[in-house]
Amino acid sequence: MALFSPMNTALSEAAKAAERGEVPVGAVLVHRSTVIAQSGNRIVELSDPTAHAELLVIRMGCALLDNPRLQECDLYVTLEPCAMCAQAISFARIRRLYFGAYDVKGGGVENGPRLFQQPTCHHRPEVVGGISEKECAEMLQAFFKERR
Repeated sequence: MALFSPMNTALSEAAKAAERGEVPVGAVLVHRSTVIAQSGNRIVELSDPTAHAELLVIRMGCALLDNPRLQECDLYVTLEPCAMCAQAISFARIRRLYFGAYDVKGGGVENGPRLFQQPTCHHRPEVVGGISEKECAEMLQAFFKERR
């Protein structure tokens, strides 16, 4: 029997996103050891280029806690966040970011602009990359291979 982990839940959300024809990225927001929001990408479904999984769970978490700051929250996401999502993570004051696959082309944390390393970044969460990296990367690779 597998133990519960927020990254497994994020992977499940990513799989659901793929079933909807979305790029399979899933995110889970944890507040004080309790999952308070989870979602996969909904860009196509909502016709919204900002409907990334990370932004959706941040919005849900802020609404649930009635607070624009999520200082006691940790975010788990299956793919390294893009620059847009990294900036939102900073603005929301997320405590820790855990992500799966690295995104050499579109990442904004360890790749690309490396937002949290910029002197103008107001809040830098703790960051741990490579969590369930193989599973996260394989899901993305299979999704794009199917469409080529």
